[in-house]
Order: sequence, then C-alpha cells, then structure tokens
Amino acid sequence: MGIKNCRPPQRRREPAALGSCFFVVRIREVIVVEGRYDKNTLRQAVDAVIIETDGFGVFSDKEKLSLLRRLAERRGLIILTDSDSAGFLIRNYLKGSLPRDKIKHAYIPDVSGKEKRKTAPAREGKLGVEGMRPQILLTALKNAGATMDGPAADSQAAPERRITKTDLYLAGLSGGKDSGERRKALLRALDLPARLSPNAMLEVLNALLSYEAFQALASEL
Repeated sequence: MGIKNCRPPQRRREPAALGSCFFVVRIREVIVVEGRYDKNTLRQAVDAVIIETDGFGVFSDKEKLSLLRRLAERRGLIILTDSDSAGFLIRNYLKGSLPRDKIKHAYIPDVSGKEKRKTAPAREGKLGVEGMRPQILLTALKNAGATMDGPAADSQAAPERRITKTDLYLAGLSGGKDSGERRKALLRALDLPARLSPNAMLEVLNALLSYEAFQALASEL
C-alpha cells in the first residue's frame, strides 16, 4: 500500500484540500530523470528506483547507458524528462539507445514559471520536473502506463523484501574497515560502475536482485 505524505497549504489563500495528504505510490519500473532536483521532487510522490542522466552526461557515459539497458530488461524504464528542448533531446537519445519495448514515456505539461531555487526562469520559461506538484507527476506516470502498487492495488499481496542500509551494514558493505573494498568487489561481480555511491548502489541492487540473491552474493565476497 502507498505511504501517506502530507504537506501544508503553500499559499495563504490555498484551499486546505490542496495542502492535504496524498499517497506515495510504489512503482515497479525504474524512472529516469535528468538530475538530482528532479529526483528529490519525484521522491515526494513515488517509491521507486530513480536514476539520473546527469543532464547530457549520459551521452558520453557508456557505463550508465549499459546500466540503463540492464535495468530496462529487468524492470522496464519510464523516461520522465523536462518538457523543454533539452529534455526531449535526452529523451530521444535514450529512446534510440535502449530497447524500445522496455521503455515507457511520461510527459509533464508545459507550465510557465520558475523553480524556487533559481534566480531566473529556464531559457524556454517552463517549469521542469522539479517544479511539478506530486499529483501532476503521478498523473504523468499513470498516463504512461506505470505499474503502480498503491492504495488502489491489491493490498493482500505480501510486499517484496527490499534490501536496506542495515543489510549493507550487516554484510560488511558499509560502516566497516574494509567496506569500500567489499563494495567494489560486489560492483565488479555485478558488472556495475565502480563510482556508484552507496545510496545509488542500494537502489540498483533492489532493481536487479532479490533479497535472497543479494544475501547469497554478499556471502561470497
């Protein structure tokens, strides 16, 4: 079932309903966004593996593109980029580089404005993913055909056991003297980029491995 998330009204005259609660919905597919601010905003709406392209950085990052291919085959991908020309350039690059039958496309509406952290609007004057409200992002993902496990889904099914930070610690992959070397060994065993941060590694592990497969692999390091 989804996780309840609440926020207060954002403007003095905003109706209470707009500042009320909504559910963070679990999504099976891996969602691809442009950057960390997009990821932070999306985290308010979904429980999912979210991978950043680092803007145009994915164009020259063969390791990340290889990772996206693996995730596409394993879980499927949803591409959620900005609605400006740069966003479509990234979207079209991924569309041409990844298996099309494993990709879904989510689109945000054209909304004029400026994100709060910025001093000036983007070149085309549109809000990006980071400027969208959670409800709008959920609608975009639903329209894309995302596989959702939220309050409307069957709550009788047992949730899949996820790999956690505690599991990484117990496996000696964090917080220990040799944790860095053990993480490198794990990443090599999975043919994953060595520069994945521990948080990014955790997300990818949950996308690629079951808890049992992770335990078996960790015991062999």
